[in-house]
Amino acid sequence: MVYKSVVRNVLFRMHGGDAERIHETTLRALSAVSPLAKAVRRKPAAERTVFGVRFPNPVGLAAGLDKNGRALPAWGALGFGFVEVGTVTRHPQPGNPKPRLFRLRDSEAIINRMGFNNDGALELANRLDRLGPLSVPLGISLGKSKVTPVEEAVEDYRASLRALYRHGDYFAVNISSPNTPGLRSLQDRGALTELLSALDETSGELAGSGRRKPLLVKIAPDLTDQAIGEVLEVCAAHGVAGLIATNTTLSRDGLAPADQPRAGEAGGLSGRPLAARAREVVRFVSRETDGKLPVVGVGGIFGADDAKAMFDAGASLVQVYTGFIYEGPGLVRRIVKAL
Repeated sequence: MVYKSVVRNVLFRMHGGDAERIHETTLRALSAVSPLAKAVRRKPAAERTVFGVRFPNPVGLAAGLDKNGRALPAWGALGFGFVEVGTVTRHPQPGNPKPRLFRLRDSEAIINRMGFNNDGALELANRLDRLGPLSVPLGISLGKSKVTPVEEAVEDYRASLRALYRHGDYFAVNISSPNTPGLRSLQDRGALTELLSALDETSGELAGSGRRKPLLVKIAPDLTDQAIGEVLEVCAAHGVAGLIATNTTLSRDGLAPADQPRAGEAGGLSGRPLAARAREVVRFVSRETDGKLPVVGVGGIFGADDAKAMFDAGASLVQVYTGFIYEGPGLVRRIVKAL
């Protein structure tokens, strides 16, 4: 309550309300305290093992909030059971022109068109080398560099996987962001078959005689059921360990009247308006796979009831991002306590 009534109001007014500058300021603060956070050890609560990885609790930080892994120890200290960094690309890139991040406060939503701004796979690998072991599992979201033609995307993903393989507990193949031209075409059957076949082969080479790191696919909420079904067929054929459902949406359904002027902003929408559709996709995937394919549910989780609804729909794990921005650090503890 203190966060929502006091802290959030102060944060949202900083830098003239510029959402990206506020994000950067907050991330710098968390990065500064991360060395101290390394000493914090939380007891596992609602512990579970999914696709061969042990999670101290099933509530994770979604990709996008700490793209470059600058504050990793802090997230575990705040109670998260796992953290996903990225989306990271083979080549460093600045992302799309600013402004590119917008809060829709009445709708408890965010529109972003960041465009995979990140320091690149090699720099992230170097940072993780310096950091050492983490207290919670680390997921790494991989994407396509903007300068790389879609026809050459496979090698782009493979290069990032090679650079980061020793660090990730699992890898998310992001083919669903709306903010990189042509990226979502990789969800088509032919392109996805080629990509996953190559990544599966590369993973096998990197694992050697050891266990392969799990590969997950992150899909868009805007796919039809038929298209999701095709994705699932390709995933099954190539031993994909799980699905992340879902990424941001191009839909603007469910926005509050006060936020309608922002509806025309390009980019992906996250937050409360996405919740129902995200659960629908999770439910569909769970039903189509007889619950055998683990699903990470993400989209519109703002409290314990939202998380429970996502688990009831068939999710094995959940991730939060926009809910964390609006609800604050207490959100994770409330969900875990309810579990």
